[in-house]
Amino acid sequence: MHTDFLKSQMNSNPDHIVMIWNDQPISNKILNENINLCKKFLTQNKIFQGSVISLEGDFSPTSISMLLALIDQACIIVPLSYLDQKNLEQKYEIAEIEFSLKIEPDDSFIALDRSYRSTHSLYQQIRGLGHPGLVLFSSGTSGQPKAAVHDFLPLLEKFKISRNPYLSINFLLFDHWGGLNTLFSTLSSRGTIICLHKRTPEEVCRLIEKYSATLLPTTPTFINMLLLSNLAKKYDLSSLRRITYGAEPMPLTTLYKLSTYFPKAQIQQTYGLIEVGVLSSKSLNRDSLWVKVGGRGYETRIIDGLLEIKSTSMILGYLNAESPFTEDGWFRTGDAVETKDEYIRVLGRKSELINVGGEKVYPTEIESVILQCPNVLDVQVYAEKNILIGNIICAKVLLQRPEDHELFSQKLKSFCQEKLEKFKVPVKIFITENLEHSARFKKKRVSLDN
Repeated sequence: MHTDFLKSQMNSNPDHIVMIWNDQPISNKILNENINLCKKFLTQNKIFQGSVISLEGDFSPTSISMLLALIDQACIIVPLSYLDQKNLEQKYEIAEIEFSLKIEPDDSFIALDRSYRSTHSLYQQIRGLGHPGLVLFSSGTSGQPKAAVHDFLPLLEKFKISRNPYLSINFLLFDHWGGLNTLFSTLSSRGTIICLHKRTPEEVCRLIEKYSATLLPTTPTFINMLLLSNLAKKYDLSSLRRITYGAEPMPLTTLYKLSTYFPKAQIQQTYGLIEVGVLSSKSLNRDSLWVKVGGRGYETRIIDGLLEIKSTSMILGYLNAESPFTEDGWFRTGDAVETKDEYIRVLGRKSELINVGGEKVYPTEIESVILQCPNVLDVQVYAEKNILIGNIICAKVLLQRPEDHELFSQKLKSFCQEKLEKFKVPVKIFITENLEHSARFKKKRVSLDN
């Protein structure tokens, strides 16, 4: 079976607490029993090799058991999160879902026949191999979500290497490889998964303190929310040995604050994409944005300032988009980077680049400066169309205490003029009481005019 390397560890220590869900400990023995029940259900309902199944929910005993059962059954699995219901019907159609398994909040599940005919050539390729498949959707923030199709087995290969066990807060979502990477890494290393019902700073801090969690994988957006909450005064977070961040660029100012907030924790930038998985990474130091990425099974190169990756675990292709590969087989990430020896610094997505009169501007650079301005808690930089220079820089700012809008705007512009080139200084500044983020806790960069 495809998950035998995980099963052998479970069987060797049946009493080990592999998961904490709803403040209930779940042992390896219980998880194994659940997996067997899920396999029985799949067989009874004629869900066999090559069936295209959406698995909808969040991390829980049933969702994890069903995921492992579907892998062993060599199904093509489309994980979907309850926290991101955007374009759900569209995703069913794009992925040609034959059957949906919906995990309810109480961890029961319901099964629904979708009756799509799954005939895509990429599915036929996976079926021909007799392997399980995995379909992951992009966020779809700039249009229709893209459906990336993987042969699941190459993705699982790296988890056969034993690593240090962690008590892991499984913060990243169920429908994204970052969350699944944390899951398989924890299972394969004899760690413990701490499942979340709510992804709020309060709940995350409560669980860290209660269970002495040692690993928090998250995003810069959530890290900033955590820092602003000042919950370290209420909860004991000293058990954290490692904090990893990824999915979006980190403002340097936020990273400095994080390093100060958690002086004893290892702070590590990660790099991964739904198309290639999560690469091994090593930060230059705990408060540096320079990172070395690659590792076993990965090669990287920089072409015209953009990162490209070749990997044994790359996607086979998209269900609904053109091939993302170069003629010589490299995946175009779309991430603009700078290089220093073996290290790179991610500037941002090429799609997020703002062109101001021919000059290139990345929002994170400006945000990092604005976050240094007195009384600023958080900021969101974005572009607004301009007939003369193409785009102008705009900023939505969250303040610690109220200020007069006009006076604050003048103050912030003067502050930025001292630290930024003229074309990077925000032209329009808005004071807001709330900054939007996506369901995946990534900062939204949408014009107020949209």
